[in-house]
Amino acid sequence: MRMVDLIEKKRDGQVLTDEEIQFIISGYTKGDIPDYQMSAFLMTVFYKDMTDEEITTLTLAMANSGEMIDLSSIKGIKVDKHSTGGVGDTTTLILAPLVASVGVSVAKMSGRGLGYTGGTIDKLEAIPGFHVELPDEEFIRLVNESNVAVIGQSGDLAPADKKLYALRDVTATVDSIPLIASSIMSKKIAAGADAIVLDVTTGEGAFMKNIDEARRLAETMVRIGRLANRQTMAVISDMSQPLGEAIGNSLEVVEAIETLQGKGPEDLMEMCYILGSQMVVLAKKADTLEEARAMLKDALETGKALAKFREMISNQGGDASIIDQPESLLTAKYQIELPAKTSGVVQKIVANEVGIAAMILGAGRATKDDSIDHAVGIKLHKKVGMPVESGDSLLTIYSNSDSIEDVKELLYKNIEIGSFATEPELIHDIITA
Repeated sequence: MRMVDLIEKKRDGQVLTDEEIQFIISGYTKGDIPDYQMSAFLMTVFYKDMTDEEITTLTLAMANSGEMIDLSSIKGIKVDKHSTGGVGDTTTLILAPLVASVGVSVAKMSGRGLGYTGGTIDKLEAIPGFHVELPDEEFIRLVNESNVAVIGQSGDLAPADKKLYALRDVTATVDSIPLIASSIMSKKIAAGADAIVLDVTTGEGAFMKNIDEARRLAETMVRIGRLANRQTMAVISDMSQPLGEAIGNSLEVVEAIETLQGKGPEDLMEMCYILGSQMVVLAKKADTLEEARAMLKDALETGKALAKFREMISNQGGDASIIDQPESLLTAKYQIELPAKTSGVVQKIVANEVGIAAMILGAGRATKDDSIDHAVGIKLHKKVGMPVESGDSLLTIYSNSDSIEDVKELLYKNIEIGSFATEPELIHDIITA
């Protein structure tokens, strides 16, 4: 079997066999296939697409390229949740303890973030002492005893994806549904979950800018999950404006605590109810979404969910006193208000540009080697559809520098105030099969 023949075959729109796809992934992971040939292959996939069966085989080959996590010794159905990303995406910090508090096993491996703010692991590291690296046996023990642990992804998890992602980034092949879907699902399958809930975001702050692209990605990943014998569903959610109010690592931890107290922003709380209900049903802890939602609401109202977050922090070496004093995390040197210049109604908040403003402050990474400032970020006080008077604070900027005129200018350009506004629809679709 020769790589050049397989490039030619896919270039001509033919379907690759399981053996051919496995040859490609195995050969590239081991270094037998050079970057220039794999680059050509990625471009053929970009233009010629793949069938569902090809994408599933590609996903499984990538998943099997490294360590496959065995969670079979954890009791119950293990449910994972993944978001395709956005601005102010605090949901995992809330969902892990919330869902665990009603008896679902949440054994979650998360990554660090590139872009606007840190990933889930970066956010958890804003909690003093929190350990994101745990031995496998300790990880499994904690989930069996407390139903929840969240740790960093192993470096040996789907190494083929790591190599391919780096190559896609420099060959203009990132924006390909088969390659995106296989990248996400290979890591989810390798991480060992029995069931997977996907939050596929769409809008200015999302990777998928329009609803049709988001729907195709969601449907593709759900089919991959089913063909790989994982119970899988997807929610297509809006990311035209930031979710919740906090953008930044410590700020998002504080927002997670407030949400677990039942005092979170309305859109973020609703998103957690929707995703959490799906997780509870897939774990067979409830028969219907309505029953699952009632269980989650009770866990918030009785304090069980917040107590589980406290337990999770303590179990992983963190300072659980932040639950009682979340403001202790807000250590930025400057808190600067951004006043509205006119009166009216907030018409638009361009999520990705607000995210870029947070990244300029230091809340995110432009490259994988950048360091993150956990203290900085943005707290929104007005969302789309809210009335505003001239001089009202639109948001607070948390910064360790008082020289942020570029950030202010960027924010003013991307928060529009007019005479009326239509609030965006939070959920666009739910894909279950």
